[in-house]
Amino acid sequence: MNDDEFIPTRRSLLSRLKNWDDQESWKEFFDAYSRLIYRVATKAGLTDAEAQDVVQETVIVVARKIPDFKYDPALGSFKSWLLLITRRRIEKQFKKRMPVRVGLASRLSGAGEAPDQRADETKRTATVERVPDPNSFDLETAWDAEWERNLWDAALARVKAQVKPKQFQMFDLYVCKEWPVKEVARALGVSVADVYVIKHRVARLIREEIKAITRIPHW
Repeated sequence: MNDDEFIPTRRSLLSRLKNWDDQESWKEFFDAYSRLIYRVATKAGLTDAEAQDVVQETVIVVARKIPDFKYDPALGSFKSWLLLITRRRIEKQFKKRMPVRVGLASRLSGAGEAPDQRADETKRTATVERVPDPNSFDLETAWDAEWERNLWDAALARVKAQVKPKQFQMFDLYVCKEWPVKEVARALGVSVADVYVIKHRVARLIREEIKAITRIPHW
């Protein structure tokens, strides 16, 4: 798969995002990319609240800079551009964990500090030591993995709309939730052969959808 292919983003969607008042397009963009950004942020070591902040701040930066974004293979892809913005927002969250540097001159001299204040500084240092080092985390690898996961989710959602609910449930239980085939057949009142047939049919449709998504022109 080419490095700069979009998750299920049509070239026209990114064009429409240049209009800040197009709420429908921005919702479509948020639905497509927010989970990707959130998952990578949490994998980097951020809390749920911090990861949510990364999502919000990343979308805000994209909104501010998208009018000037132009796809140029020589400069990099939209995928790498969005990763750069996300990376900086993640780093910002880690920096927020650092203790506030107040009374630097007093701390350097040790003068005017009460014993409990010095004890508090010791506690702060211990807290800083527990903060994960974002540089030790392979963000690009996590980004690529989550990008592929979002591609699969997008294709799966498209296929779900094409098949009957019971057929999709058979595939979901057998493939996604990894139920034994006999349990799936018993739970849904179908034969084992039916489960296998639907599994192969839905898998084929998913492969076709992934091909369709990745044929979207780059921008």
